[in-house]
Amino acid sequence: MKRPIAGLLLSLLLWGCKSGDKADTKPVVNVSVQRVVTANVPLSVSAPASISGKSEAHISARITATVQRLLVHKGEMVKKGQLLAVLDQRDLTAQRADAAAAVSSSEAQLQRTQSGTIPAQLTQVRGELNARTAALDLAQKVYDRRKQLFGQGAISGRELQISESDLAQAKANYEAARVNLDVMEKHTSAEDLRMAQNSLSQSQAREALASANLSFAELRSPFDGAVTEQLVFPGDLASPGTAMFTVVDLSSAVARAQVNADDAAEIKTGQACSFSVSDINNTMRFGKVTVVNQAVDPARRTIEVWCEIPNQDHVLKSGLFGAAKIATGQASNAIVLPASAVEFEEGTQQAKVFIVDEHHIAHLREVKAVALDDGRVRIFSGVRPGEVVITAGEYGLPDGTEVNPAGVSR
Repeated sequence: MKRPIAGLLLSLLLWGCKSGDKADTKPVVNVSVQRVVTANVPLSVSAPASISGKSEAHISARITATVQRLLVHKGEMVKKGQLLAVLDQRDLTAQRADAAAAVSSSEAQLQRTQSGTIPAQLTQVRGELNARTAALDLAQKVYDRRKQLFGQGAISGRELQISESDLAQAKANYEAARVNLDVMEKHTSAEDLRMAQNSLSQSQAREALASANLSFAELRSPFDGAVTEQLVFPGDLASPGTAMFTVVDLSSAVARAQVNADDAAEIKTGQACSFSVSDINNTMRFGKVTVVNQAVDPARRTIEVWCEIPNQDHVLKSGLFGAAKIATGQASNAIVLPASAVEFEEGTQQAKVFIVDEHHIAHLREVKAVALDDGRVRIFSGVRPGEVVITAGEYGLPDGTEVNPAGVSR
């Protein structure tokens, strides 16, 4: 009886030793690996963006009047200069007619002044000159006659002196009348002409203002585009400062991106850019940067960048929200890995990879990296070219595990 018991104890002891040996043996994990390489990597900056038109106009009335006719509605396409609405213009039409009549009157007055029509005062002065001229002629004839008689001894010298005095006085009166007429003619004609011209200019200005006010009764589109807002209906009272329509030109769409201020240093006008909406197919569109704002939004610490995109088919609508991507250059000989090889800490550039050494031992390594758009990851630090990294099979793998690598030669 003792021998079977002793044999049983020996068997249990041997089984326990074998079990212990198996427990001390570490498993070898099959993994896929890849050698670290370098490549030229395009650099870009991505940011949230919303679509607006290349041109956008909020159209309001410049006068206060009732909306008489509405010719377009929200959602319709319009051409430059197309009539959108007409306001009540009866008062304005009357004002322009009154101003036009005033212009006609002023033109007639100017024409009369230019043709030589003179006031009564000027007529009186001219009459006085005529009288002085006649008196001078008479005095000259009397003097000439008496001088002849004096030479013949028919009259005394005193009578000749009286005639000389009368002639001198007549000459003085004539000269005074002539100078007075000359001054009066020059002053009156220039002043009357200036006043007539000023009157015409004022009348024309009033007519131009009345015509402008009348034109304000018609609201027209400033460019080709789409009516995205229609805020009035016939019978509404339009007033200055209150928008009636919004017209947007979407032949070229502008993706207005809010770029983090720290990422905007390399962005310049003319760079290639794109816009896409993640949950809408076929919205990836390409354009170029046209505006880089020089001011930082203090609340969001962002800089606004405009990506202008051809949009003749109007696929991109005003207000559409998505993401803009701006190409800023290229990094040469950058270390890149497949995205499957890198595990990121959410929301950061901190990540982890597994490096396999020459003894097929996997080592956890912390790296700094950024995801690219083509399924790769750019590594900034923590990995060197030529090292071997695990690309598949590392999930839950402890640091220091022996692995059986596949995908790279030893």
